Amino acid sequence: MDWRNIPSLAALRAFEASARNNSFSAAARELNVTQAAIAQHVRGLESRLGHSLIRRQGHNMVTTDAGARLAASLSEGFSTIADGIHQLSAEQENRPLVLSLTPSFAESWLMPRLGGFWASNPDIALSLQPSTDLVDMRRDGVDLAIRFGDGSWPGLQVEPLLMSPFVVVASMAYARGATTLAELGTPETLRWFFAFAAKEQQVWGRAIGLDFEKIPFEDMGTLGMAHAAVRAGHGLSIQARALVENDLAEGRMIALHQGESGGLGYHLVTSGDVPSPKLKRLLRWLRGQAADPATDRAADNFS
Repeated sequence: MDWRNIPSLAALRAFEASARNNSFSAAARELNVTQAAIAQHVRGLESRLGHSLIRRQGHNMVTTDAGARLAASLSEGFSTIADGIHQLSAEQENRPLVLSLTPSFAESWLMPRLGGFWASNPDIALSLQPSTDLVDMRRDGVDLAIRFGDGSWPGLQVEPLLMSPFVVVASMAYARGATTLAELGTPETLRWFFAFAAKEQQVWGRAIGLDFEKIPFEDMGTLGMAHAAVRAGHGLSIQARALVENDLAEGRMIALHQGESGGLGYHLVTSGDVPSPKLKRLLRWLRGQAADPATDRAADNFS
């Protein structure tokens, strides 16, 4: 399409509104411009096309034959544009919010609370994508990511959600009376259990001098299985304290080391675009869950 052969959109809108309303003043009110601007656009369009488009008939304004044909084409074209925009807007409004988050956070923090969100927001569908892979939020259509780290992700909007103290845990049987990690043995001789793709443990390990690129560990696939292996007395793990608080309180596990967050934690990450109303509601709910200790027994230790 050669846009050089098409008059300005402003002139075409002004003429279409004038022809539909049979009035410059009504067109001006509809388009929120002055009547003089409407008249000037129509006169310019007539000059450009070499046709008279609108003429006076007594106190009324009517289109000429050429004007009627052009008005009909414009009305059809603008309607097609409006329909296309409406369809895209409806698809955007109705599609699920895409949430990318780490598997351990999804399993142990979000899922126990998510029923409350669904109950209070039945019109918002969520598509959860548990993964530790970095995503291109715009390219991959991700509305919100929840990521673990220090918040240094350039070019994105980052907001701390939960700063996370961590613990090294074992069962009483595996600890055999030890109360610290050093008492139990050297890290390389111990058996460690992590969940599949749980990079949090890698970060926490480095914070206390443990390099799990060199120290062997068992990849259990899910956080639940890693916890089960520790409860059964097969070895140790490093976890956010909130995720094992009940096990510690009820004696199924013992904390052999506790570390502070050190600036590490879970963050809300968005593209920086203006969030949709539904995304704003999800963000507000997540902040409320993180800020209110009453929302979950473990929340005190996770914030």
